[in-house]
Amino acid sequence: MGDTIINENQPGEENGPITALHERLKKIYTRTTPPNGNEYLKLVYNINRVLENEDESIRPKDARGKAGGIIHLKKDIPTLIMPDLHARMEFLLSTMLYSDESGVSVLQKLALNQLQVVCVGDGFHAEGRKADRWKKAFDEFQNLYQTRKYMDEEMKESMGVMEMVMELKGAYPANFHFLKGNHENISNENGGGNFPFRKYAYEGAMVLEYVKRFYGEEFLKVYYAFEKNMPLLAIGRHFIISHSEPKTFYEAKKIINYRTNPDVVTGLTWTDNNDAEKDSVTKMIQYYLPEEVWWRSMYFGGHRPVSGTHNKRAQGKYIQLHNPLKFYVTIVDPEGEIDLEKSIIEIENKAGALYS
Repeated sequence: MGDTIINENQPGEENGPITALHERLKKIYTRTTPPNGNEYLKLVYNINRVLENEDESIRPKDARGKAGGIIHLKKDIPTLIMPDLHARMEFLLSTMLYSDESGVSVLQKLALNQLQVVCVGDGFHAEGRKADRWKKAFDEFQNLYQTRKYMDEEMKESMGVMEMVMELKGAYPANFHFLKGNHENISNENGGGNFPFRKYAYEGAMVLEYVKRFYGEEFLKVYYAFEKNMPLLAIGRHFIISHSEPKTFYEAKKIINYRTNPDVVTGLTWTDNNDAEKDSVTKMIQYYLPEEVWWRSMYFGGHRPVSGTHNKRAQGKYIQLHNPLKFYVTIVDPEGEIDLEKSIIEIENKAGALYS
């Protein structure tokens, strides 16, 4: 594929901006250190402006005039759903490079308004593939990061994934969306719908200490605002997406005003398997989607890992997508019934081959 994903013979494309974006994504992926704080801070300031000024027809404002918690997806183009990222830069980049039989990449389709992408969240914190690294990084944390080889590796990947997300959102704000997950909690706060996080070590506290020491309080404040600016729910023609299975039914007013409803944040990002109220998925579908599509409707999320392509929950209406060992994405066409056997595809890891 070479150093560019652009097909020069593709009619109607503005190759320059796509090539420039691809080069920025490539630079993030191939960087050997965590990102520069000053440059990253500028990017976070910029993406906050983007999120705070989204098209109201896509993201209605809340009662205080801020961007609300619901994304209304375009109804006439396919939607690519990306499950939990967890610091997998190569997953996100390989997905952007993926081309179907048409030879047009995901990145090109975003630019051509032929596709929209929804990430279900959880950009930070590498999972099982790096469990041993977290244990080694915990020793560095206990030693106040006097050495930080392993934590540098983690932050290079976690911050790199979110840097890619910001670049893509900034380039295609109407076609690229990232929903908040429970790992979007850089301050490791207990409140506002968030809870402190630990799994393999004390990941939440370790990230917070690292950011304070090496990026500073201003960065922490601005990135915290970025997380608070993330939406919670995306609504398509015949499907809904949130990070986790909905804890209960939430009306639109509550989700749009999520900033003052922490129970909504928790309920759409933290709900464990078998912890949702009965019929919560069905009630959400019947409230947010028109009756004529109920028969073919589905509710997608991630949050808890699956061993294959997906798990079905809530009488088959809730589709859990997060396989941390595979590059599975789901492409939903706006027309017809959703066929998971065809809609869920495995992305080849092209990033390593391209840039090694």
